[in-house]
Amino acid sequence: MKIKTVSLALAILVFTQETQAFCGFYVSQAPANLFNHKSEVILVRDGNKTVITMSNDFQGDVSDFAMVVPVPVVLRRDQIKVVDRGIFERLDAYSAPRLVEYHDENPCYDYRYAPTMSMSGNSRMMEDNVQFELQESAKKQQVTIEASYTVGEYDILILSAKESDGLETWLRSNNYQIPAKASEILRPYVLSNTKFFVVKVNLEKQKESGFDYLRPISILFESEKFMLPIRLGMANAQDAQDLIVYAFTKEGRVEPTNYRTVKIATDRNVPLFVEPYFGTFYKDLFDRSYHRERESAVFLEYAWNVSPMNGVKCDPCVSPPPVFDDFAEAGVDWVSGMNAQSNVFFTRLHVRYTRTKFPQDLQFQVTPNRENFQARYVMHHPAEGDWSCTAGAAYRVDLENRRRLEVDELASLVGWTNPNYKDYITEFSVTSQTDKYAPNREDFLPAYRLPSDKDAGERGKLIILLIGTLGLAMIRWFQWRQSKFSKIA
Repeated sequence: MKIKTVSLALAILVFTQETQAFCGFYVSQAPANLFNHKSEVILVRDGNKTVITMSNDFQGDVSDFAMVVPVPVVLRRDQIKVVDRGIFERLDAYSAPRLVEYHDENPCYDYRYAPTMSMSGNSRMMEDNVQFELQESAKKQQVTIEASYTVGEYDILILSAKESDGLETWLRSNNYQIPAKASEILRPYVLSNTKFFVVKVNLEKQKESGFDYLRPISILFESEKFMLPIRLGMANAQDAQDLIVYAFTKEGRVEPTNYRTVKIATDRNVPLFVEPYFGTFYKDLFDRSYHRERESAVFLEYAWNVSPMNGVKCDPCVSPPPVFDDFAEAGVDWVSGMNAQSNVFFTRLHVRYTRTKFPQDLQFQVTPNRENFQARYVMHHPAEGDWSCTAGAAYRVDLENRRRLEVDELASLVGWTNPNYKDYITEFSVTSQTDKYAPNREDFLPAYRLPSDKDAGERGKLIILLIGTLGLAMIRWFQWRQSKFSKIA
């Protein structure tokens, strides 16, 4: 039995009294950085308490960076902190969609004389208040500076405003780089008396910090509303935005209440040649799913009980599960050890949003649903050794049928097709294994992709338009013909 060695992968081998079987071995993953224009957020909800930790893929001069986040209350200094970016990398690696592999048992091998095996898995704020001399200009624009802090490398203001136009004017006049016509998006928040968490980089503190990137910011507050404001992120967006949400609760899954939650396709068998292209495979799969759901759904990619006392947290694990330090960094403050009070449920959601399809902020609820879920795609390696027994001949037929289904599944999931796929299907169909076709994996790159649901919809509209135009032309021709014969008569 061959096992691929992959760093940070936990291979879990399970044996029962009746059969010898094992969970798939992790091969590859589809991390969040596959997607352009993406941001990541950690959400922690406990009663009415919410912790939001925000990371982004900002690129450019840090002096141009500004972030405006609607918040329900005026935040205290001790409710704001800067965290290590590594927490996002660890949560992404752990919960990312994964490719796993299984190895078929040889149908001609007698397991009565096989040795018994077993395997166990491995488990694993600077107080600097800064006074801003901005009160005079704020007064003119009916903007109130409720609080001001310096936290890490960031200068932070908590603002309230009477008019969205005044808030936009004030921000611009004080060198906050915000999108054009921001007042249109700010208006609903101003009318509901929402406060604004406004962030700008303190260049001197940034230089002192020694970091060449912007660290994530975490905020904590209490509110009956459990929501995530996304509309401001669309103000200057040219394309759809991808958002990955890592959510933690005591009870169960986090789901939006104002948009549908759809499970991403999972536990699908895919051909072996997908392995070196798994990143592209998952991007195409997500794109296809996104259009199939009319670009207005939130996709579930992972959900699991990750409590310290829960032994199995994935199948298989992509990387070590979250540990106590990770929980603390994320804002999960109720974990104190291996006890019932340290119950944690982890949900990963993937949202691709635009202004037209997601006109509202994301409103969430904590559900009692504790069903395990993970985006997982499975490769099956053929059995090794001699297949010359009677069972081997039947296995050969089953293998060809399975591979035919794998290729069909590939076309359904991601729209890939290639004439060379027939060689993959029939690779072991010859009588002698030594004579089998030995393909190059490059032969299986998709020669062309089947149209996505969006493409099919656009083509359908075009066909309808052409049919309508043709029908109208025929009607006009018949009217002209009738008119001509009437004049002759």
